[in-house]
Amino acid sequence: MQLCTTLRQSPLGARERLGRERPRLGVSGGRRGGLPARLAAVPPFKEGEGAASGGGSERQGGVPAPDPVIRRAAEQAARSGGLAPSLEGPAGGAESLQPTQTGLVFQGQGMGEEVAPLVAALDQQLMDPAAEPGRVATRSLARSSYAGNLEAAFNEQINIELTISYVYTAMQAYFNRDDVGLPGFAAFFRHNSLEERTHAELLMNYQSQRGGRVKLLPISPPETEYWHPEKGDALHATELALSLEKLNFSKLRELHNVAAAVGDADATHFLEDYLLHQQSKDVKEASVLVSRVHRAGRGHGVVHLDHLLAEEYGNTDGAIAG
Repeated sequence: MQLCTTLRQSPLGARERLGRERPRLGVSGGRRGGLPARLAAVPPFKEGEGAASGGGSERQGGVPAPDPVIRRAAEQAARSGGLAPSLEGPAGGAESLQPTQTGLVFQGQGMGEEVAPLVAALDQQLMDPAAEPGRVATRSLARSSYAGNLEAAFNEQINIELTISYVYTAMQAYFNRDDVGLPGFAAFFRHNSLEERTHAELLMNYQSQRGGRVKLLPISPPETEYWHPEKGDALHATELALSLEKLNFSKLRELHNVAAAVGDADATHFLEDYLLHQQSKDVKEASVLVSRVHRAGRGHGVVHLDHLLAEEYGNTDGAIAG
C-alpha cells in the first residue's frame, strides 16, 4: 500500500528510482549488457563470414569448417547415392548444395554431348549426296518421337472424316432438290459436311506438325437417294447421320487408344481437346434431331421441323446459305 501510494504521489520519482535499480545495458565490470563475461567476449558477426557456420564455427586455414550436420548428411547421401551437399564452399566461405545427376538434366559437360548427335543426324539428312539437289523434304526435320503406327492411324482417321463429309454432302444435295423440297434439312447436312471437313483439316495440320506425311486414301461414293418406304426420307437420313456420328466417335476413341499405347501425350492431348469432346456433343445433337423427326411423323410435322432447321442453319429462302 505504501509503494502504491508513493507511485501515485510521485510517479516521475518512482520511475527514476526503478530505472537506477534496473541493470544498465552498457559495459560494466567485465559484463556486457548484464551478460556473463564469456558471452560478452564473443566478437560481433562480420560481413563475409559463412552464415552456415553461425559466425562462431572453428576455422581451418582461414576457411570455415564444415558444419557437422552437413557433413553427416553428405556422408549418408554418398552411401545411398542420393543428393550430396558439397562440403567445399565457394570463395566467400558460404557452403552450397550441389545435386548429383538425375537423368533429367543435361549429362556430361552441359548440353553439348546430348545435342551433338541430333545435329549430326540433321547434317547427314541435309547433306545426303544421294538426295536431289535443293530438295529438303525427303524426311521431316520436325519429326520427334512420332510412332509410325500412330502416323498411319491419323491418316485413317482423316479418311473417315472426309468420307463422312462426303456422305453429308450427298444428303445435302438430296434434300435441296425441288422434288424433295426440304431446304432446312439441306442446310443442316451442309453444316455437318463442313464440320467433318474441318475436323479432317485439323488432323492433317497435326500430322504435318508432328513430321508425319498426309496420305489421302480412296473415298467410297455415297448413296444419292434417301427415301425409305416405311420411315420416309427425313427419319431415314437423320438416323443414318446419328449412326455416322456414333461411328466417328468410336473411331476417335480407337485413335486415342493408339496414341496412349505408344505414350504420345501430345497426341492424346490434341484428340481430347479438339475432337473427342466436340464429337460427343455432335452425337447428342444428332440424337435430339432423330427424336424430333420421329415425333413429327411423315406429314406436316416434317415441313414444320424443316422451317426450324432453315432458321437455325441459315437457309430460309430455300437456297443454301454461304
